Amino acid sequence: MNKENNNGQIFDSQVLSRMASFLKPHIKYFILLVSLTIGLGVLAPARPWLIQYTIDNFIVTDDMPGLNKMVIILIVVQLLQALVQFCHTYLSGWLGQHIVKDMRVQLYEHILKLKLKFYDNTPIGRLVTRAVSDIETLSEVFTNGVAAMLGDILQLIFIFAVMLYTDWRLTLISLSVLPVLLFSTYVFKEKIKVAFGDVRNAVSNLNTFVQEHITGMNVVQLFSAEKREQKEFQKINKEHRDANIDTVLYYSIYYPVAEVIAASGTGLLVWWGAHSVLEGYATLGTLIAFIMYINLFFRPIRMIADRFNTLQMGIVSSDRIIKLLDDKDFISNDGTYAPETIEGNVEFKHVWFAYKNDDYVLKDISFKVKHGETVALVGATGAGKSSIINLISRFYEINKGTITVNNIDVKEYDLYNLRKHIGVVLQDVFLFSSSIRENITLGDKSITDKQILDAAELVGAKSFIEKLPGGLSYEVMERGATLSVGQRQLLSFVRTMVYDPKIIILDEATSSVDSETEALIQNAISSMMQGRTSIAIAHRLATIRNANNIIVLDKGEIKESGSHDELLKQKGFYAKLYEMQYKEVENVN
Repeated sequence: MNKENNNGQIFDSQVLSRMASFLKPHIKYFILLVSLTIGLGVLAPARPWLIQYTIDNFIVTDDMPGLNKMVIILIVVQLLQALVQFCHTYLSGWLGQHIVKDMRVQLYEHILKLKLKFYDNTPIGRLVTRAVSDIETLSEVFTNGVAAMLGDILQLIFIFAVMLYTDWRLTLISLSVLPVLLFSTYVFKEKIKVAFGDVRNAVSNLNTFVQEHITGMNVVQLFSAEKREQKEFQKINKEHRDANIDTVLYYSIYYPVAEVIAASGTGLLVWWGAHSVLEGYATLGTLIAFIMYINLFFRPIRMIADRFNTLQMGIVSSDRIIKLLDDKDFISNDGTYAPETIEGNVEFKHVWFAYKNDDYVLKDISFKVKHGETVALVGATGAGKSSIINLISRFYEINKGTITVNNIDVKEYDLYNLRKHIGVVLQDVFLFSSSIRENITLGDKSITDKQILDAAELVGAKSFIEKLPGGLSYEVMERGATLSVGQRQLLSFVRTMVYDPKIIILDEATSSVDSETEALIQNAISSMMQGRTSIAIAHRLATIRNANNIIVLDKGEIKESGSHDELLKQKGFYAKLYEMQYKEVENVN
């Protein structure tokens, strides 16, 4: 299980500057938020000071008119503070949510552009954590982190200034316990920082495990691995529980300790202040105001540790998000060639390709497919068939050589235009939790129901779609769980044909279906190939026999090519492969 042990640095200038870039579109609101924060800092010591003034000047002198006036002023100041507090709380939350929305949109747009190679090497659960949990942590940074911490610091400064101005002796006595509180706050901050880092790692690991194993639940159950996977889940969940319990423990220790320290300061203040009042060095109003000051002073100190760690976890989350945003492993889209239509001629010229470094899975591959022709790729597992069909659509970049469509290098095409002309049907059909219509159009509103039904009729899927409750509006469960294998395959054909591509790339999938469905799929394949350039990984004998050219691959190299009959006459690599894999199928049929 991969862990990311980056606990972050609170003053990481690079991360902070990147975070600030997301703030720029909302800078006016941020300035307003800072102004409200300053206002709260100024208003914090106002109430104790007014109470002190009221006691010493109106209550002690029994001045009822003056007392009534001060009560009204106190109420007005309290209402003003409540209003500013409301505006501050709402604006900080509003600002945080808008920034989080912008970041999440940018992150998702970035993820959409990454190469398939990135997804080959990155657990999906980790990406879910980045896009959901880590960004949600940033919401806390802007809601309860930056602005709140700034407010706490300003409150401390203003309260300390007023206390010092009012009575420096009482100030020193009441704050004599401050070093102890600061030390305990520092220890708490360091402990909770590590604990929160462990929690984030545990959440990431938990998300990854749950996402992968729910997606692959059929494999888990097929191999009766439920108990083993349950034990593994319990282990990961225990790590998550223990990490959270550590945070609970540190909070459980710190807050009572902080309360005891604050109470000690209050006790010293009352003891010294009472003597001062009795001896005439201080007034009763001053003593009562100082009791209020010290409570106001110690509360933000207790909160700052929490705010600090919220900010620190935000830095950790920001660092992870920024690293993902900085991953520029994109397929370059520098091409500008964007024809409305193409004929569909495809040619590989001395193509070399490796997923990792120089470990080539395709070696010096050269072949040509003319408009309207069908090429079948055959070979053992790992021969390089899937790699070839992935390269035509530029899902991966080749290392050496050239791939052309209509005699134009695929790199010169606008990437989206190139893929518009190429229809790909893979063995593993992925359907989303949405309607049949949405699964076929993928949200393209320009595609009409008539176009969908025409394409469905072409591949023989119209009748089964119309029989579904709601027809095109029928809601497909995740990965098409409520549909048969054959139905899912037919939908993938409709999804491809609704765009009327000129090149069809087909990884045939007729295993695990009954003979009637297999016949439907074969008819659909024949309809799709009609008048189009077709490149197919051949699983069926019919595709091999009807192909204009058969390319035999082994360990990334072309061993033979030619028609079915030509290759059988050669009695070479293909003849042996045919004897092993296809002869039995022919006898059965």
